Amino acid sequence: MSLLRTRPATTPAMLAVFDDAATIAHALAFEVALARAEAAEGLIAADVADAIVAACAGLAIGPAALAEEAALAGTLAIPLVTRLRVATAGDAADAVHRGATSQDVADTVLMLQIRRAAPLLAAEVDRVCTGLYAIAERHAATLAIGRTLLQDAMPIGFGLRFAQAAAGIDDAGRRLNQEITSNAKIQLGGAAGTRAGLGGKGADIARRMADALGLAPGEPWHARRVGIAAIASALGMLIGALGKFARDVSLLAQNGVGEAREPLVVGRDGSSAMAHKRNPTGCQVALSAALRAPGLVASILAGLPAEEERGLGGWQAEGPVLTDLFLLAAGSAQAMAAVAEGLEIDEAAIARNVAAADVGTNIGESAAIVAALLDHHRKG
Repeated sequence: MSLLRTRPATTPAMLAVFDDAATIAHALAFEVALARAEAAEGLIAADVADAIVAACAGLAIGPAALAEEAALAGTLAIPLVTRLRVATAGDAADAVHRGATSQDVADTVLMLQIRRAAPLLAAEVDRVCTGLYAIAERHAATLAIGRTLLQDAMPIGFGLRFAQAAAGIDDAGRRLNQEITSNAKIQLGGAAGTRAGLGGKGADIARRMADALGLAPGEPWHARRVGIAAIASALGMLIGALGKFARDVSLLAQNGVGEAREPLVVGRDGSSAMAHKRNPTGCQVALSAALRAPGLVASILAGLPAEEERGLGGWQAEGPVLTDLFLLAAGSAQAMAAVAEGLEIDEAAIARNVAAADVGTNIGESAAIVAALLDHHRKG
């Protein structure tokens, strides 16, 4: 992973959720949970499970070496399981990964990472909304010019624009959390999704694994990817809603408008060639994410017509794409949280622009709409 390309677009915490060390750790956690669940259900002996757990704990493997092997094998699980079998012996070696398949590992690892990504993202989204609603409440009745089709329109309360942006981000964040809660489930289906080789106890083993890993239980979903598509789509909507806020701030910050500006941050907002410029760099992060997200979501949707019991190429694309979407969402949310919390508002410029438009002073029910949106947010 190139940090020079990825770090400017995301956060260190989100990078850590999806990095190689986390991916390997989650894959090993899958094998540990599988062995312990099979032992609890009498499918393998307790000492065999203990040997597998010990092998997982003691396995020393560098991401670079594993990546090279996975590139040849087509999946992370194959070289990982091979190494675990070498690290055990006899019955334990035969029992490693029993009844599971590579896609079970890949899907479960991705769900574990999504579960850990969700609260990080939710915290940044909450920062954005809290900051925006504070601006909206403070300026609910501040006379300003509204703009439609990029032209001066009718007066509005300046805070209404930010209340609407906050409500959109709020709604998108809630939708994402709902989709993650509904779809972040254990995947255990085995070679063809029938749970063959689990002694008729597949459901109980999957339930035990889900409890151990902190995921929801459920039937095998390897051949139906709607849940993944729903999470991806919700991420795309959140990134787009954050981009809406960024677009408005960047327009308000133009020299000829000057109604609002990003807060000054040391090392940010400058130009390498023009010292007089104050660039909306946080908005740039969010708008860049909003430009990339639709194509990423579309690639997930394109994989939905998967072939029979296990598709070729579709689900294999999901992990990298969802990773990118979470990275972009985190970077966008953090950048716009800083903007929302420190937005500089020029009331003199607002007054000057509405006076120049000469369209009166009737802001309609702006203040009431702001209050209603804020009340909805507070009630959750």
